[in-house]
Formats: sequence, C-alpha cells, structure tokens
Amino acid sequence: QVQLVESGGGLVQAGGSLRLSCAASGSSFGINVMGWYRRAPGKQRESVAAITSGGSTNYADSVKGRFTISKDNAKNTVYLQMNSLKPEDTAVYYCNLVRVLPTTGRVDYWGQGTQVTVSS
Repeated sequence: QVQLVESGGGLVQAGGSLRLSCAASGSSFGINVMGWYRRAPGKQRESVAAITSGGSTNYADSVKGRFTISKDNAKNTVYLQMNSLKPEDTAVYYCNLVRVLPTTGRVDYWGQGTQVTVSS
C-alpha cells in the first residue's frame, strides 16, 4: 500500500508563490509516475504536472513556465513549485502516484488534497 500526505497549500496574492509537497510512504516498488492534479470549483479535475521515475516531466499548457515539478527519490517526495500564481490557479490540488505491477496492473493512489487560493 501507498499513502500520500500533502502539504504547502494556502492563501497567496496574485503573483506570489507556493510550494506543495507530497510525501509517499509504504512500498516504493513499481512507482511509475507522480504528479499533481487540481479541481477548481465547478470544473473537472485536470492534470497539472507529472514526473516519471526516469525524471521526465510534463505540464499542462496553463502552467508551463510558471510551475515546476521535482522529486527527491531518497525521501519519496514530489514537489510542485508554483510561481506567478493567478486567481485561476485557485483549486484543490491532489497528489497522484501511479504504480504498475505485474500482479495488479495500474493502480492510482491519491492524496487528501490541499487548498490553494490565489486572491486578486
């Protein structure tokens, strides 16, 4: 089993920065991708950024150039540095971990979510 614990959300003014952290505990075997999703009020959940076990990254167009995803393998932790925040970045941010094993196939794990609010 894998547990994800997020931290770092909060209230910030437009143009400010926040850093989200997601610590994974439990078995790290078979982890393929870690990333962040968000869900804004009245909208569907969307992928924000992801990083593979090999270090490749992917970003939503709306955050490219402003957000940076990184990971610390020793700590099993993934980070999302968010700069130049905009009011439209306001959402609940969820950490996601994708694990693929021969016995189970793909399994997604989710954090509890952390609120990010950007005031104008």
